[in-house]
Amino acid sequence: MDALLTALADPARWRLVGLLAERPRSVGVLAQLTGARQPQTTKHLQALERAEVVTSERVGQRRIYALRPAALRDLATALLRLADAADRFGGPNATFERHGLSLQAERLAADAPGWADGRSFTFHRALAGDADLVWRHLTDPALLAHWWTPDDLRVSELAFEARPGGRVVLEYRDVEDADGSDLVVGRAEGVVEEVRPGERLSYRNSPLLPGGAPAFTTHVDMHLRRTGTGTDLDVQYRITGSTVDSADFVAGIELGFGQSLDKLAATLITSTNDTRSEK
Repeated sequence: MDALLTALADPARWRLVGLLAERPRSVGVLAQLTGARQPQTTKHLQALERAEVVTSERVGQRRIYALRPAALRDLATALLRLADAADRFGGPNATFERHGLSLQAERLAADAPGWADGRSFTFHRALAGDADLVWRHLTDPALLAHWWTPDDLRVSELAFEARPGGRVVLEYRDVEDADGSDLVVGRAEGVVEEVRPGERLSYRNSPLLPGGAPAFTTHVDMHLRRTGTGTDLDVQYRITGSTVDSADFVAGIELGFGQSLDKLAATLITSTNDTRSEK
């Protein structure tokens, strides 16, 4: 495939492919139609032949070239697979486009300090597992690390001290930045405010701008309610102290925190199933 792509990348060769798609032609005719010198046309055709895009045979005094459709069909199939993968419903590209629309709107709205103050988001998830298990996943740093970022990010530093006044630190990187050589995607620092095990958890957290100043402060209030099938989690997410530079962070809240909660739900299903299989 690499040889094929290299051969087709040259505009002159691509023009020859287009002409040969119409019918087989001689080197001399192809040179005339493209306005190129015959030796240069021959070199291009030989490159295409090595890539198995065209074939040739001598007929009398002329060498005739013809297109080999199979190579182009293979390329078309590969390109369609890539396009379908990128275009699948609800996939990463769709998420990226949604986030882009949100970015545009929030950047336009961020015209003065305090522009997003009072903005709130609510989230609800029906979770597998009892309230004690859910609580551990909300407060144990080792368990938090499995879900407390969106799909395309990973936790690189985390602290969560589940007591009033306890520290909250979340730093995250691209999920594929294995050695930490890329830039940190984001960092947030905060304080735990209220702790009622199995019932309520409240904390405030501030995403940091590149210079270290807070972009805004989020007040996160989590309520747990035991149900017959597991635990209902309701989250209230409120913004104060928003700066003009906080638009990019605000744009990612609903989508990003929603993805994190979806990861929590999936993690709890796995944890609950593993516990049942051990019994």
